Amino acid sequence: MLGENFVYFITVQGFFVGIIFGILKALDAEGLIVYTFFITAFFYLFSHIIVAFYFRTIVGKVYFFPKESHERDLDLFVNEINKREKLIDSAIKITDIAIKTNAQDDGVKS
Repeated sequence: MLGENFVYFITVQGFFVGIIFGILKALDAEGLIVYTFFITAFFYLFSHIIVAFYFRTIVGKVYFFPKESHERDLDLFVNEINKREKLIDSAIKITDIAIKTNAQDDGVKS
């Protein structure tokens, strides 16, 4: 079971336990909501603690991380971004020149 699914499962269990406890102990609707909220929050936080300890102790395995291939891919991405920035900068310069030329032409015609 994934850790995320475990958290969802335990949180829903806490919700139902909170409702049952709230019905048995609460004297009014506000008490029912408060009991349900606090018990659900406790189960939610407790499930995160359980998942954290589980992944830290059992699932924490050493595995191979292909650093060289990731660095090569990242360098390629950086080069592509730099090329696109240069292209955008040149397009901005051309647009600025066209705007200035257009403004000069409009000034002459007036």
